[in-house]
Amino acid sequence: MQKIILALTIVTAFGGTALASEKCSVAMADWQPREALQTKLEGEGWKVRSIKTEDGCYEAYAINAEGKKVEAYFNPQTFQSVAMKLED
Repeated sequence: MQKIILALTIVTAFGGTALASEKCSVAMADWQPREALQTKLEGEGWKVRSIKTEDGCYEAYAINAEGKKVEAYFNPQTFQSVAMKLED
């Protein structure tokens, strides 16, 4: 029983680490152009400073519709928000 619990603990610990290190896992052939993400964000009231690729995602540096500076990660296929950090 202890071996099973230990094995489940190890799988859970390392499984979470793997997911955290790769925010997006989309084949390059399925990526939409970054210009399309910029158009989408600007349509939502964002002022985009730059968009680059980071950890398999699009990373946007922008001022959001509320006027706050953000560093945001988006799935390159769906443009769904994956993570966002407010900058000071």
